[in-house]
Amino acid sequence: MKKIYTIVLLFVAVMAFPQAGAPAAYYNGSNWNLTGTSLKTALATKITSTHTRKISYDNIWDASQVTDLDPADVTNTNVLLLYGFSNNICPASSSDGDDHRRRNKNSTGGGNSCIWNREHTYAKSLGTPALVDGGSGSSSDAGEDAHHIRPSDVDRNGNRGSKKFAPGSGNSGNVAGGWYPGDEWKGDVARMMMYMYLRYPTQCLPKNVGTGTTVSTDTNMINLFLQWNAEDPVSAYEDKRNTYHGNTSNSYAQGNRNPFIDNPYLATVIWGGPAAENRWPNVFLSTPDFDFATVSVYPNPSNNHKINIETEQVLDQIQLININGQLMQQIKNPNAQNNTYTLENLPSGFYFLKLTSENHSTTKKVIVN
Repeated sequence: MKKIYTIVLLFVAVMAFPQAGAPAAYYNGSNWNLTGTSLKTALATKITSTHTRKISYDNIWDASQVTDLDPADVTNTNVLLLYGFSNNICPASSSDGDDHRRRNKNSTGGGNSCIWNREHTYAKSLGTPALVDGGSGSSSDAGEDAHHIRPSDVDRNGNRGSKKFAPGSGNSGNVAGGWYPGDEWKGDVARMMMYMYLRYPTQCLPKNVGTGTTVSTDTNMINLFLQWNAEDPVSAYEDKRNTYHGNTSNSYAQGNRNPFIDNPYLATVIWGGPAAENRWPNVFLSTPDFDFATVSVYPNPSNNHKINIETEQVLDQIQLININGQLMQQIKNPNAQNNTYTLENLPSGFYFLKLTSENHSTTKKVIVN
């Protein structure tokens, strides 16, 4: 059906991006024009080549007592516990508190009752071959990779065991078909599983550690992790541990980073699915499968403060972004006539016009004289 969209932009407010930023120096030289499998391969090469320090499983204790500290705790006493949800801290609680989300960083060990240990978020037995943590004197990079090993209450860790991750809601626990990590932790889990897949592409397949349908373009990736990545944004806690491990000047750092913590939108660019947060507004990443050839923006430059967008795609969203990375206007689900969108009353300036259709997008540069 032919559609024309007439959109009058009223610039009464300037809306900044949630996090105005660009890639860290770690990514210098990366090609952000890549999409799909090409970007996946490039990021896999990056995180593998920069994984220059293989820390031991024993050193995970030392690393966690730094990287997993609760950002809200100014005393640096407590670590956050994966899957936890109660803010009580043992032994102040009347119970052993396997639901706790924080605990004294020195309460480590393999016992129970107010103790935390190291959770392999990618369960060891689900790897192909199984992950090894070096406990018997052998060594496995995947089994000792700190990017997926998190502090967890001993009992809750045991409750999860090697169950696959599955859909749920609310707090962590057993669900039909597997284990739900909890609303607070599902994004963390998804981004860790994506990292493990890129870093260990044959040993740590997402489909072996999670349930649900796979992505049409990559039968090893599951839609569940893309959904969780979009629904649960990156926390300051994730940023802190990621930054620590990216710098080998730190005592127990690996040297590499998790790209999906740095920018969850990279997963959207590679695998599609629900659009995750783009933390790099100054890098205009486009998702694959958008028919670029059908998009025409004219006149460009515009001398009458008016721009037309002609495309056979049904656009879900139009964003106008200035050169400082600020979102000047956002139009969701615009109406259409004759395949043409008309933007009027545009102030003079240089802009990026981001067009989104079915979770895929492209960006055009426009000038208004």
